[in-house]
Amino acid sequence: MTMDRVNPPELAKPSGFTHAIVATGGKLVFLAGQTAQGPDGRIVGKGDVVAQFEQALSNLLTALAGAGGTPDQLAKLTIYAVDPNDYRKRVEAIGMVWRWLVGSTYPAMALIGTTRLWDADALVELEGIAVLP
Repeated sequence: MTMDRVNPPELAKPSGFTHAIVATGGKLVFLAGQTAQGPDGRIVGKGDVVAQFEQALSNLLTALAGAGGTPDQLAKLTIYAVDPNDYRKRVEAIGMVWRWLVGSTYPAMALIGTTRLWDADALVELEGIAVLP
């Protein structure tokens, strides 16, 4: 299985994401949206997008590990944020969380603003696609 990260020079240099991923010879794992739910089902880090991103990403990576995958096998990540402006203001701290939990590789990513998530106290939700050997 290979996953090649493609960043054409004609596009702006990516920061914190990859423009395209070309995956061959693997199996796809579709990861359901994860919010900042703790083990008891309650949202942790109420009002703090960085704390919620950390918990949501940890939940996503736990689901990925349960499917036999590792963080470097994430090919696509969609982030839904209730307040995209607040997310952007906190992007440096969010990037530190990413590097701590995932490392220095990035999947193809998108941030989508939304008015509300399933859990009323949730500020972010992450869903992804991984490619496993």
